[in-house]
Amino acid sequence: MDTDRTSAGLHAADLVIITRVALAFVAIGLLSRSVYWAAAGVGLTIVVIVMDGLDGYVARKLGVDDDLGAVLDITGDRIVEHVYWIYFAVAGVIPLWVPLVVVTRSFAVDTVRGLAFNCGKTAFGEKSMMQSRLSRFLVSSRFMRTAYAVAKVAAFILLGLVIVAGRFSADAAPFPDAAFRALEVTAFVVVVVAVALNLLRGIPVLLDSRPYLQRGRSEA
Repeated sequence: MDTDRTSAGLHAADLVIITRVALAFVAIGLLSRSVYWAAAGVGLTIVVIVMDGLDGYVARKLGVDDDLGAVLDITGDRIVEHVYWIYFAVAGVIPLWVPLVVVTRSFAVDTVRGLAFNCGKTAFGEKSMMQSRLSRFLVSSRFMRTAYAVAKVAAFILLGLVIVAGRFSADAAPFPDAAFRALEVTAFVVVVVAVALNLLRGIPVLLDSRPYLQRGRSEA
């Protein structure tokens, strides 16, 4: 009975991650279409955002919260995050350096976390790979995680609205130029804040990676 419950719980949590990733791709497809479809894409983006953390809730509710689930959750977050940043760069509403910085940071941090995972350490929680209070605060504290999540969410929604406003001018009626410029500037400021927080939370991971890098070299 317990085994069946664990199996079902793992599948349910994984399904939430897969669904969220799939919806992110659907949202991007909608954002690339005409104004009303793009507006629907912004709405679906909000759904994708709300679903973040739902897999963890499901896993905890069914008593199957584990290290592997945390890794899969991070993987799902990475895919969703990168899909949006890359699309917004392709759409021309953010400069190319934004996804380049975010993706490079993700590969570097996740490589180190993979080495730490092999040593029994996790990104967050009681077995966190972080070695000091400061690094734990910057990387895994509720405050920093919430700050980055809010900045990222605001950036995605504002950038989506920039696309909708641009399509509105092209497909429906002229959008007030002053309002459009204000929206663009606000979105870009939030993007810069999000990228800065992304880097601020990634640097401590790299600084605390020496033991795992040395162990990886010794075992090679």
